[in-house]
Amino acid sequence: MKMFFQKLGRMPTVLTMPAFAVLLVVFGMPIILLFLSSLNAPVFSLVNYQAFFGQPANIRVLYQTAEISAVATAICLVIGYPAAYLMVAASKRLRTTLIVLVIIPYLTSGLVRTYAWVVILGDRGLINNLLLDLGLISSPLPLIYSRIALYIGMVHIMLPLMILPLISVMMGIDRSLMAAGRSMGARPFDTFWRIFFPLSIPGVRSGCLLVFVICLGFYITPAALGGIGDAMLSTFIASQVQTSFNMARVSAAAFVLLGLAVVVLSIFGLDLSGTQGRTAQSTRNSWRSRPFDLMKRRVSELLTPLRAKRWKAQLYRAGSDSRWSNIVGTVFVVLVMFYLLLPELLVVIMSFSAGSFLEFPPPGLSLQWYRSFFGDPSWYDAAWISIKIGVVVAILSTIVGTLAAYGINRTLPRLRSFLTLVILTPITFPVIVVGIAAYLGLLKLGLLGSMTGIVLAHSIGAIGYVVVIVAATLANFDPRLEQAAKSMRAGPLQTFVRVTLPLIRPGIIGGAVFAFLSSFDEIVVTSLVGGLAIRTLPLKMWEGIRHQIDPTIAAVASLMILVPVFGLIVLYLSGLRPSPAGKRALPDVAA
Repeated sequence: MKMFFQKLGRMPTVLTMPAFAVLLVVFGMPIILLFLSSLNAPVFSLVNYQAFFGQPANIRVLYQTAEISAVATAICLVIGYPAAYLMVAASKRLRTTLIVLVIIPYLTSGLVRTYAWVVILGDRGLINNLLLDLGLISSPLPLIYSRIALYIGMVHIMLPLMILPLISVMMGIDRSLMAAGRSMGARPFDTFWRIFFPLSIPGVRSGCLLVFVICLGFYITPAALGGIGDAMLSTFIASQVQTSFNMARVSAAAFVLLGLAVVVLSIFGLDLSGTQGRTAQSTRNSWRSRPFDLMKRRVSELLTPLRAKRWKAQLYRAGSDSRWSNIVGTVFVVLVMFYLLLPELLVVIMSFSAGSFLEFPPPGLSLQWYRSFFGDPSWYDAAWISIKIGVVVAILSTIVGTLAAYGINRTLPRLRSFLTLVILTPITFPVIVVGIAAYLGLLKLGLLGSMTGIVLAHSIGAIGYVVVIVAATLANFDPRLEQAAKSMRAGPLQTFVRVTLPLIRPGIIGGAVFAFLSSFDEIVVTSLVGGLAIRTLPLKMWEGIRHQIDPTIAAVASLMILVPVFGLIVLYLSGLRPSPAGKRALPDVAA
């Protein structure tokens, strides 16, 4: 046994084998079979793709999917960039509070947030009731089931995914560069545009790619908030799966959607810093730009005395507009937080309504809808199924993902990047494509409609979350601690259990929490692989939203909002209370 662990220590990639085995069986091989099916293997023809692009309705839906995703991404960027900038500029305590307020809706179920907007924009929702009470309208406005409602719901769900990468990049920008620019006479806007914004481009790229690719696979929000003419390709694929399951046609549609995501990732996922190819391009075009550069240099020389005079006059001038800019910035951040948190808060308030239907403000307070939830076996049975699946997924993903993260961390940098990219593939693919691949894989294994099948289907994405979080913790881990333990004749297993494991415990707990939340909230993959026998809480809630707006759903949504809050509490406690050795070795992780 000792010799086995010694060999294992010399070949860390062996630790990634369990993760890649799950990924290969449930997702890797099925996605290959799916692609071959779209090509009518073994005949190999493009007839399915020709049939897809031969129908104008399909092309219209594909264009509409790209358009809706692009517009939602642009809105998220317009709102998220200034919000992230203002949050980073705030004091450390206020910044931490604002980040937590952004993370809470990010961890909250997307189905719950979609349901919140159904309630707010509905005929008896908050906006229509307010306008009717004020006498501004005589009948409810058709706010829901429209393109505007779809954008409101999508941006609300995706905005945290835009803000968080931007904050991560902006916090790493050296503010002394901005001060240096101001000291050279540059105005605030010039300093921002020429110094800060170029340095924040990686965050813009990451946020836009995340939001756009995820929006491509949106299924629940368009079906709940969009109109008949707002269907997206994922809705089209899901309807084909549920009605006439033609594997070849479904595979072709899925790979068209996947191809769109891959094209965007290939174009914008590259280095956009502008350094690549710049030398060759400047050499090739230097003869064209030389007269223009000479003219620009002459004008700059003429304006130099004027700029020096203005710089000297403004050097010691107090910022007269700083007060108003602070007020505008504060109001903007408050409005963004209001937009992110208000829907969940309204759902919680309306869940205590004493009325017979959902309305705001509620006519009275009552626990009737909570009693309805706990008194109906179908509701709490579904909740118990979701909890059991989530716990098993968290355990499996945490064990397999932690081993994979540890093995990847000990490999060569080039191999490390490749292995990480492969293991994160289910997260980067549109969720409807992942669901169809999992359906095909579990069909081959005979696990469709079983708890085991759902656990495996959920785990292929949850393992990726665990790997990312644990790998981030290992990046701050000092390998000399392991070397010191081995110098004291500790074996590889004993070193891992007694030294490494306690120090990376916060990351392991964080990965387990995210794995549970990703499983507990999953609905698209579950609807495809769960069959009719197993109904999780999100599935039952989705059925209730589609067929009838049962006020009991408000109570269910309120309880689901508590799940990420409890998860944040667990993360907070695990980060503040590591072992004494962890406090010495990992101060950043503990904070």
